[in-house]
Amino acid sequence: MRVRRLSPRSPGRMRSVGALLALCTAAALVTPAAVADAAGTTGAGRHAGRAPAASAAPPFAAGLTADLTAEMQRLRVPGAIVAVRTPQWGTWTTALGTSDLATGAPMALDNHMRIGSITKTMVGTVILQLVHDKLLTLDEAVSELRPEVPNGNHITIRELLQMTSGLFNYTEDRAFNETLDSAPQTQWTPQQVLDIAFRHEPCFPPGTKYQYSNTNTILLGLIIEQLTQHSLEQELQERIFDPLHLAHSSLPQDTTRMPVPYAHGYQFLTNIQSLDQPVLTGDAAALADWKAGNPRDVTRVNTSWAWAAGGVVSDLDDMLAWAPALATGTLLPPELQRERLTFVPTTDNPDGPAYGLAIARIGGFLGHTGTLSGYQSFEGYDPVRQATVVVLVNLNQSPDASTPADRLTMRIVADLFQP
Repeated sequence: MRVRRLSPRSPGRMRSVGALLALCTAAALVTPAAVADAAGTTGAGRHAGRAPAASAAPPFAAGLTADLTAEMQRLRVPGAIVAVRTPQWGTWTTALGTSDLATGAPMALDNHMRIGSITKTMVGTVILQLVHDKLLTLDEAVSELRPEVPNGNHITIRELLQMTSGLFNYTEDRAFNETLDSAPQTQWTPQQVLDIAFRHEPCFPPGTKYQYSNTNTILLGLIIEQLTQHSLEQELQERIFDPLHLAHSSLPQDTTRMPVPYAHGYQFLTNIQSLDQPVLTGDAAALADWKAGNPRDVTRVNTSWAWAAGGVVSDLDDMLAWAPALATGTLLPPELQRERLTFVPTTDNPDGPAYGLAIARIGGFLGHTGTLSGYQSFEGYDPVRQATVVVLVNLNQSPDASTPADRLTMRIVADLFQP
């Protein structure tokens, strides 16, 4: 293992991009009385000056709000925060439903939520900055930095970023999920979750196929700390949050607490159920919904196991700023952004969704989804339309196992961006 010099100081139930990548008679938790800001607002928020603001709600506002509310009722989503930003419409935002089922408090636009695997896009950006700093290269072997990694002589940094390493995904380990269910306050270290992953044989030879694995990004987080001699929290703060003025984003050390104000996070399925159950349709989905009862509040479970793969907490305004910055390479030199946007297919359909270096291409949007205990999210930017879409919800999975922010995003895209 080479000795590394320090970096110079320069001025993300957690699943894959999963349901949204695979997609190109319920008791309602959302009622009209619970809808906050239903007509939407234009040009609102701390970052409103970054795009033209309209003088009134755009023509789609009422219809889209109704469609989103109906979809939330079907999916049993307590609350959602949604934003659409385009040059022609300005910025439209809406907060729907409730942030707290116990009190009925309405969802608010400035509520913090866990953004899950969107964290990966931030960690990936730091790695690419370290490539620019010449502290590592995309095509060097992971074993140069982490000699304990199985097959590490043949896995590159690029393959960790692009989800082609073949390393087992620790969040798919059954005993791990049983522990999350039986002892949700367990404190996990990065090494502990890597130990879980490395007990499993690699899934395939590196570089031969795509398979989403949170193990990859835990390794990248440790590599960042190893090369910089700083915590991942500090590197994200100094390299991502501060330069973009993301004042309400953080990788908290205490993962059982949320910064105020926040939306409570809710969960129907146990982690084991989530591991085993496919997305249901038809009568099976209706039966699962009927049997689901009320979701449990998982706001204060310990999510230390997510760390670099999904631990960041953020809010709507920060995600509105992050989506275009990520997609256009604001924090990277052009040659590294071109590397980032080198995609591999995630399905057998060559025209389907694809994955780059810690970024997904879904239709015309570049971004990522995130799913973590109690929360689900999407952020994406379409460079052709110059359109940004952000969806944050306080439910990680519906009773039918679908991911609700992905479904709401599909509704937005269908209503606004498809002929």
